[in-house]
Amino acid sequence: MLDISISTKHKVKRRLLPFLFIVYFIAFLDRSSITYASVGGMDSALGLNATTYGLIAGIFFIGYFMFGVPGNMILEKIGARVWIGSILLFWGSVTVATGFVNSAVALSILRFLLGTAEAALFPGMTLIVTYWFLSKERAAAIALFMIAPPLANSFGAPVSTSIIVKVHQLLGLDGWRWLFILVGIPAIIMGFITFWYLDDDPSKAKWLSKDEKKWLVETLDEDNQKFSKHGSVNAPFKEAFTNQKVWRMTFINFFYVMGLYGITFWLPQMIKSVSTELSTIQVGWITAIPYLLGACALVINAKSSDKTGERIWHTAGGAFLAGVAFIGAAFIGNPLAAIVFLTIASIGIYAWSGPYWAITTAFDPRLAAVGLGIVNAVGNLGGFISPYFVGWLSDLTNSNSMGMVFLAISLILAGCLVLTLKKDKEY
Repeated sequence: MLDISISTKHKVKRRLLPFLFIVYFIAFLDRSSITYASVGGMDSALGLNATTYGLIAGIFFIGYFMFGVPGNMILEKIGARVWIGSILLFWGSVTVATGFVNSAVALSILRFLLGTAEAALFPGMTLIVTYWFLSKERAAAIALFMIAPPLANSFGAPVSTSIIVKVHQLLGLDGWRWLFILVGIPAIIMGFITFWYLDDDPSKAKWLSKDEKKWLVETLDEDNQKFSKHGSVNAPFKEAFTNQKVWRMTFINFFYVMGLYGITFWLPQMIKSVSTELSTIQVGWITAIPYLLGACALVINAKSSDKTGERIWHTAGGAFLAGVAFIGAAFIGNPLAAIVFLTIASIGIYAWSGPYWAITTAFDPRLAAVGLGIVNAVGNLGGFISPYFVGWLSDLTNSNSMGMVFLAISLILAGCLVLTLKKDKEY
């Protein structure tokens, strides 16, 4: 039995985690490409100021909010393979179309559509993790595909700025337009791959032996009983909607997401603001460093959380570190020191992810689909508020400093809310 457990776990990790990583990597390339388009000429071409850019970048999360819960419910009903494959095709097409916009209105509409397409992706992937991994192993499993966002930004920063500069005016199109076109194509390709590669659950996995399937299904069922006295039958929407844990984790996610997407949509501009002598390509290469170190912090912190079984301080500590670092970046006068503080902020932000989602996925299995959809969809409204407020504060003060303070307050609040979970013995 031990041999079966080891072989099965290894097969599941090799089969699922690289796939989930690639999908999420592509999603963040598409989602954050507007960041580099902004510093590469899009704002001037479409007549956007900082406030308007922040608003349009955040409109993504209005669509994300509206379709997050329904999307996750559809995923559970029709299966991950068909649903994730379909939304990849859709959001890839939307991203390519963004390369041809000629107005702020058109850009806003496409950002909204991109949000609707990606809404069910992350809660769907966390739901998939609950179908294939034991609760005690989920922080590390989630971390191994959640390193995709910081790595996508780390890779995307220099590549995106290089595309903007070096592919400029090819076939008469600006470089920032080519950026959207080129990052949208991989999503379309991955959509077709998903239809034949992904399995909905262990019982349908042809790459597992009969004994491996049996062991995995029985072990997961037994694991799920720790969180539900009712079996694995789905709960009605009302029960999930009124569940206290669902809303506690949602509010925690809301304040964290404000910090996450504040840095996602504004880090290149923040770096550029500390030194007017940096070129677009130099900004891209410098931007890659905080994200790369953030990815390392994510994996290390998640493994530590799984090894020790401790979740609360592994989560809250990252938020506190990032909050303090943003305050340091806001008020220090030295450009190099400011970049160091922004790097530390990125480390803290990404260290959060693994243990936080390990806590969140420990739902009653009957509530998982709807509950994770609520946590992700409502919580990610912070991604609409944060970019707008940072842009508004930038225009108001002609500086990014107050925007950094705003992000610091959001993250410190998130950390404090996580500490309120300490009274729950299951964490």
